[in-house]
Amino acid sequence: MSAASCLKSEDQFLCSICLDVFTDPVSTPCGHNFCKNCINEHWNSNDQYPCPLCKKVFYTRPDMKVNTLLNEVVSQFRQEAQQKASSSSSEQQAAKPGEVPCDVCTGTKLKALKSCLVCLTSYCETHLKPHLTALGLKRHQLMDPVGNLEDRICMKHDKPLELFCKTDQTYVCVLCSVLDHKTHEFVPLKEEYEGKKAELGKTEAEIQEMIQKRRLKILEIKHSVDLSKEAADREKAEGVQVFAALKESVERSLNEFIDTIEEKQRTTEKQAEDFIKELEQEISELKKRSSEVEKLSHSEDHLHLLQNFPSLKAAPPTKDWTEVSVRPPSYEGTVVKAVVQFEETLSKQMKKMRSKDKLKRAQQYAVNVTLDPDTAHPNLILSKNKKQVNHGDVKKKLPDNTERFTRYPNVLSKQSFSSGRFYFEVQVKEKTDWTLGVARESIDRKGEIRLCPQNGYWSIWFRNGYEYKALTGCLINLSLKSHPQKVGVFVDYEEGLVSFYDVDAAALIYSFTSCSFTEKLYPYFSPGVNYGGTNSAPLIIHPVNHTA
Repeated sequence: MSAASCLKSEDQFLCSICLDVFTDPVSTPCGHNFCKNCINEHWNSNDQYPCPLCKKVFYTRPDMKVNTLLNEVVSQFRQEAQQKASSSSSEQQAAKPGEVPCDVCTGTKLKALKSCLVCLTSYCETHLKPHLTALGLKRHQLMDPVGNLEDRICMKHDKPLELFCKTDQTYVCVLCSVLDHKTHEFVPLKEEYEGKKAELGKTEAEIQEMIQKRRLKILEIKHSVDLSKEAADREKAEGVQVFAALKESVERSLNEFIDTIEEKQRTTEKQAEDFIKELEQEISELKKRSSEVEKLSHSEDHLHLLQNFPSLKAAPPTKDWTEVSVRPPSYEGTVVKAVVQFEETLSKQMKKMRSKDKLKRAQQYAVNVTLDPDTAHPNLILSKNKKQVNHGDVKKKLPDNTERFTRYPNVLSKQSFSSGRFYFEVQVKEKTDWTLGVARESIDRKGEIRLCPQNGYWSIWFRNGYEYKALTGCLINLSLKSHPQKVGVFVDYEEGLVSFYDVDAAALIYSFTSCSFTEKLYPYFSPGVNYGGTNSAPLIIHPVNHTA
């Protein structure tokens, strides 16, 4: 570690790979800094290019340039650290508790810089000078200051401990080696020191590696916590949205229920009002007739009574109200009907949520899929990154190897899967014809191909700009509410499941269940024929953006 390691601000200038101060610092597109050589060596050992800190994967290796601003700051930091280390080493300081004092100083004991194993004395800078200048003293063995120098003397022979007995694994003097350990194996203390120092260096490297791994693990855990929080926030937001929609649906159903009841009541009241109005009209007419009858009955004019009697005696034009009544409407079953309608709405919402949840779980098994040019039909055009394919009018001259499709415009992925789960997404936007799915390794690639599970294909297709079908052996029509722009394909090898999703709508399109997989499975693509340009858009293997 450099001299900068003693400073409190060192951590911000450490490369998380080598754990030392930056050398030629570079910055990744995700904003993290590393030594240029460290990040290049890290990426040289990987097929992909992940950031060691946040794990973000770059599918194209970033062109790393030295961060000039950070490089200047690090250089200034190094200079300041070296100046501080240099100045501190030249200062004369009194020995503090726990530090080795000079054995020669009288009065205030200064801090010792070195100890002499010959003199068995520790010296400060001033009293050390004779050992650095006098010819006889220069041959003495100096070391970093230590206390209890008497412990370095053989108690039996009063000689310095200069040898290491490998047989007894102990420290001895010259006389010990001749008298008490004469048949043993010895090495000078310096030689044993160098060996142990090398071991300590290895141990230190291992410890530093462990520290690095734990620092990276801390970053990984923190990143996991961040991802968890993001997922929790997304889930809470989705929950609030769902329950708000349910609340709105309940309120709407309640309002519709109340409106139905009130409408029936209004109809009843209107009918009653009409009957009452008609009855009151007849009562008014009858009262008028009664008044005329009473008036005529009191008339003394014989001729007048006889002349008007026939018209007044006849019954007035009234309605027969015998069978007329206002029957209260029946409200029975209104609540049940409203609840049933709400249950249907809730069921649709739950179905949509379950489909979305299944898609989210499927997306956890996203894999990096690329197209295999050795399997591509000669009319197919593959992009440079092997992520796009479309049909061309010119048939290329290619080797007719066993893997290549030669009759139909198909292509398989480079990757195969023989266990576990995997998921990938394909953009089908602006196409009028396509087929997607998975196929087993032993499929026929040359002759007439009937796409069905019996022949090793689990796929769906889109034809003529409007027809969606599942290719199960007998074509199954698929009724979709909208045209998918992106299709997700999920496979559970052990479960025998192949599912297709409309990614944007988070809706299940179709599932093959109870499949029996015994071979490698390859993602399968067919962009369809160009048809004079009407179906020229490519199929694009799309990076998975996990559903929010």
